[in-house]
Amino acid sequence: MRIRDALESDAESLATATDRPRGVVKDMIHDRSVRVAVAGSGGKSGGGDERTSGDGGAGGADSSADSNGDGSSVTGFVAFDARGETVHVTDFDGDDEAIRRLFEEPRRFARREGMGVEVVVPDDERTGAILENSGFESAGPGPRFEGRRTTRYVIDSADLDG
Repeated sequence: MRIRDALESDAESLATATDRPRGVVKDMIHDRSVRVAVAGSGGKSGGGDERTSGDGGAGGADSSADSNGDGSSVTGFVAFDARGETVHVTDFDGDDEAIRRLFEEPRRFARREGMGVEVVVPDDERTGAILENSGFESAGPGPRFEGRRTTRYVIDSADLDG
């Protein structure tokens, strides 16, 4: 598995994974920093463990990254943006390993910029344990989302060192 910037050509895969219209996903790729986990035969790494991404700009900025049409398959994604002193994870999906690896991206960006990281997840999702194992701490309830209760997870900037 390798991590790279999302490209417009990934929109169809991400739209399918999130059950959202392709246009909405394309907007997310342009408006946020979006990283994808890819596996498969395409690319420089041949499906190995490699990270290829830009410096946290808008998704799709790395034109040397492989498109999704090369035999690789998107196995997960994370979208995030920075507001104030916090990097906010706004969306993500994938298997446990992909999520764990993808969450390294907003952490890396936050560490470099001296910011904290925050994510809000529905209480019924399996990701709470993954987030806690990745250094996030529960900060209590978050806002309701589509009628479901959520939990807010945070990492203080001081806890991102090392």
